[in-house]
Amino acid sequence: MGITFRKETFRDDFTFNNSPEHIRRFPFPFHEDSYMYAVNIEPHVVGPKGSVLENLIDVDEHYVAEMQDRALVLAEDPLRCQSLPHMTLAGWDLLELLMEQQALGYPEHFTLTRDGDRWRWINRPLGIDDTFTFGDTSTLPYGPMEYITRQSQGDFCILDQRDGNLWMDAGMVTTQADWSLDFDIGMNFFEWHAPVPLAHEKGIFVRALKFLTNIQQGKPARRLNWTMTINPRLDTSPENYHKWGPDRATVTPENLGDKVHLRVELQSFWRLPRSNGIVFPIRCYLIKMGELVTQPKWARRLHRVIRDLPEELATYKGLTRYRPTLVEWLSKLDDGSATSPGFGPD
Repeated sequence: MGITFRKETFRDDFTFNNSPEHIRRFPFPFHEDSYMYAVNIEPHVVGPKGSVLENLIDVDEHYVAEMQDRALVLAEDPLRCQSLPHMTLAGWDLLELLMEQQALGYPEHFTLTRDGDRWRWINRPLGIDDTFTFGDTSTLPYGPMEYITRQSQGDFCILDQRDGNLWMDAGMVTTQADWSLDFDIGMNFFEWHAPVPLAHEKGIFVRALKFLTNIQQGKPARRLNWTMTINPRLDTSPENYHKWGPDRATVTPENLGDKVHLRVELQSFWRLPRSNGIVFPIRCYLIKMGELVTQPKWARRLHRVIRDLPEELATYKGLTRYRPTLVEWLSKLDDGSATSPGFGPD
């Protein structure tokens, strides 16, 4: 049975919602009642059926709406997609990876057929049926990275590995949590992570870089990251701060359940076969507080995490303005009982 894609928006009237089954598959990022940065990287392997890890590249009910929102962002700001000249081969690597994974996981929606370098790609949800020559950019309407990431949920950064470091030399970034591809393009791993508090002092990025530069082809890795967003807005870029920044001052106890969203990134890391680059998909999942607290364990745990979050992290994640209101709101759902181990709901 195929996916029923929702008609919804991530701007203006904000009609985004999760269905009940998608609430339970939400990748809740806290396995205990507190949070601190850590090198929380693990092998990216297939997980339980019905979870966001059922397939290594997840496609869900928001797919069509997210691709429509990406097209709007790109029409307003084409620099959200950039690729330095030496990254074209890595773009073809990414095209192959995403076509293979989407066709493997969702054959009712995507089909890839190959006859040597002559490939045919069918994307039924978006009404695409293209035949092209692999490696020949002139046979596609966009470069290979842009072509396939206009059809794939999440942001994608392609990192070139050289001089013992990783360099952000290509990307499609339209669903980011307050960072800019146009600003970071060409930066190395430490440079683009420079604003993150506390993690540098703990040596987290040194250890993370060592891990990532040793990732092998066919053995991807993953981690979860999180922040919060007011309204279900995918595009919270610095370029559009004037649109979403003031929203933080609009949270009240009465509207918090609809306006405040937990924003979780499932970040995975894949070694690319021809270019030896690493692609870093950043898949964003949103859930409003009113949906999240339908799972009592998550409500209790999130209250404790937000209440006890170090001030530096709360400031970095942009929670300061509405954190007291959120903690008070969640406290009414926390009876003080113990929470079970692990990420999932009870």
